[in-house]
Amino acid sequence: MLETSARLLRLLSLLQSRRDWPGPELAERLDVTPRTVRRDVERLRVLGYPVHASPGTAGGYRLGAGAALPPLLLDDEEAVAVALCLRTGAGGTVEGIQETSVRALAKLEQVLPSRLRHRVQAMQAVTVEPRAPGSAVGQEVLTVIGAACRDHERLRFDYLDHSGSASRREVEPYRLVHHNRRWYLLSYDVARADWRTFRVDRIEPKPPAGPRFTPRELPDDAASYVAKGVTSRAYRYQAAVVLHASAETVRRFAWSGFGTLTALGEDSCELTTGFESLDALAMYLGTLGVDFEVREPPELVDHLRVVAARLSRSTERR
Repeated sequence: MLETSARLLRLLSLLQSRRDWPGPELAERLDVTPRTVRRDVERLRVLGYPVHASPGTAGGYRLGAGAALPPLLLDDEEAVAVALCLRTGAGGTVEGIQETSVRALAKLEQVLPSRLRHRVQAMQAVTVEPRAPGSAVGQEVLTVIGAACRDHERLRFDYLDHSGSASRREVEPYRLVHHNRRWYLLSYDVARADWRTFRVDRIEPKPPAGPRFTPRELPDDAASYVAKGVTSRAYRYQAAVVLHASAETVRRFAWSGFGTLTALGEDSCELTTGFESLDALAMYLGTLGVDFEVREPPELVDHLRVVAARLSRSTERR
């Protein structure tokens, strides 16, 4: 009985870890026969877990939604990750989940083994949340978008761009990215036949979900692609500047929310960034504290000369 119970818990954990499981793969993971898997699935159904099965050689099993949330089986690393995320949510950038996050965290910490509770508390003690400005996002919006990304279903929504212009979009959603205390959606815009990044707080989903799509190859690491878009492409002036210092050195004092760095060698790197005005761009470059060369835009070079002359004149006045 103990062996069967332990196997049922392991089976339940596997079914919770991903959407679909082929029967033979489950049998291999559990080191049992497919017939034993079928019997164990029946036992889970008797216990109230809605396990759906699809027949045939390509068939398999899926844990469906039930009337109540089943117990979640987490390993040590998953439990610590969930606890830390709940602490972040209690502070958070997702609208309406602060109190819920606190309640869920209290339940989780109550049953955490002491060794894991100490790990969570140690991480929280040395972690400081930045107070950078951000826009809260409704949790129902994140849920709708996340489900569309997971199930590879097209997403329709109304969108307000940075200028306030409204448009209706239909996209193939791929990733939700959290950058600089804001949520972004990386997706393939069907009408424009190109990759686009959207701020989630400007998205109003229009159910139902569209047809399923075959995933495309992502253009880059999702987080890097979004970071490049929101720090340069969305602004009037996009700049590329060679800094005469290593990327590691610059990262120590340059806030990543203002640009992306690419190492060129041991003593140089390229900064790509964007600003709405040349004055703001010149001011930011002046705060970096290293020598640099402007690659683009050309008008930035002339503007830096104007700023340099202005600063020089200010030192002549007593």
